[in-house]
Amino acid sequence: MTTTTQLIRSRRFLPLFVTQMLGAFNDNLFKNAMVLFVVYGVYNSEAAEARFSAIASGIFVLPFFLLSALAGQLADMRDKAKIIRVIKTCEIAIMLVGGAGLALAWQGVGLHTVAIPLMLLALFAMGVHSTFFGPIKYAILPQHLERHEVLSGTGIVEAGTYLAILAGTIVAGWISVDLAAILVVIVSLIGFFAGRYVPPAPPQGVCEPLDYHIIRSSVRLVKTTMSNRRVFLAICAISFFWAIGTVLFIQFPPLAKNLLMANKQVSSLFLVIFSVGVAIGSMAINALLKGTVSARWSPISVIGMGVFLVAFQHVCSIWPPHSGPEKLMDVSTFLVQPLAIPLMATLLGIAICGGMFVVPLYAFLTTFVEKSQTARTIAANNIVNSGAMVGGSLLTALMTLLGLPMIQQLIVVAASCVVSAWLSYLLYRAESDPEPV
Repeated sequence: MTTTTQLIRSRRFLPLFVTQMLGAFNDNLFKNAMVLFVVYGVYNSEAAEARFSAIASGIFVLPFFLLSALAGQLADMRDKAKIIRVIKTCEIAIMLVGGAGLALAWQGVGLHTVAIPLMLLALFAMGVHSTFFGPIKYAILPQHLERHEVLSGTGIVEAGTYLAILAGTIVAGWISVDLAAILVVIVSLIGFFAGRYVPPAPPQGVCEPLDYHIIRSSVRLVKTTMSNRRVFLAICAISFFWAIGTVLFIQFPPLAKNLLMANKQVSSLFLVIFSVGVAIGSMAINALLKGTVSARWSPISVIGMGVFLVAFQHVCSIWPPHSGPEKLMDVSTFLVQPLAIPLMATLLGIAICGGMFVVPLYAFLTTFVEKSQTARTIAANNIVNSGAMVGGSLLTALMTLLGLPMIQQLIVVAASCVVSAWLSYLLYRAESDPEPV
């Protein structure tokens, strides 16, 4: 029986895995249902659509920047399983608010005054939810798994997360907004019950007082965590990856609608392909490294991501105008276009390389520090990542404001991969450093 099979069937891993998947599914079902409805049903301007998509991404990420330090302290100083149960209880209330916003939007009631503000409020609250769950899903792994199982467990969690993103994205693109409003509440209830079966995960070290000053604690946490060179390099490389990913996810819906002349199901298909690719990459790197935590493949993986990005941009730039009777192509019409297969293949390549790049770096953060510090290390990573993601959102908004066509913005994203490759190469060189952790 393989390590992966053993983990999937074990009580020490399965409930956490299911709880995480359901949360990721719900996040993306709600967020994509909202963004696709607004992009395709409210606005008729590429700039306005890109701006709303950037605002939504920024709102979701903001809590990571503000509250990750507190989330990390809580996860290291309290029983992680108990925190999970509190978080999943809150998710039910959040989805009731978000579901109400979706339902009002579907009916056209108070669209700009009530429905959209309610949806954005729920999106912010889901960001808070994910901020407090994020450190736990990685930090609990070294506590419940053997050291040789951590890379496999991290890969499974990443693959499962992106498969859940895949499912949420598919569903959001194909069901009506009113049905999405009901489904997000149902999934939050199932997630609550799954979370109750996560085994206890008490603190591993001496419990310290919580610092509720979010700015002071955030600065102190990042400064302390980044003093370890390997952790510093891993966090920086991951942050560049998420900045790149944020720009891409912001661009997909407007790109599909305005350049490729495709409907929201095609936009959803792009996100699906991206999620499948990351899941494939997550499992592939685990097989290549055979359980060893190493950044050996990360530099070449992110360079591959940049190459596929350039290829994706080129295919988009030569995409022929749509001349069919319908203004926007559906999936069946899109798939028979001459360049559809190359477009999807390059997108899949971007995602596979991305998954191969990022999974070993997350494993670094949980295996190269003391177990009593793992949640705070992940929290510090989330703070820096969220800053990079907000930066990616602002960069997208600035490029749009300056009139840079969305197709040209992809070249800027591809160039950023060089920085990630350099950082991950430095991390690989530093793997054998004798410094204490």
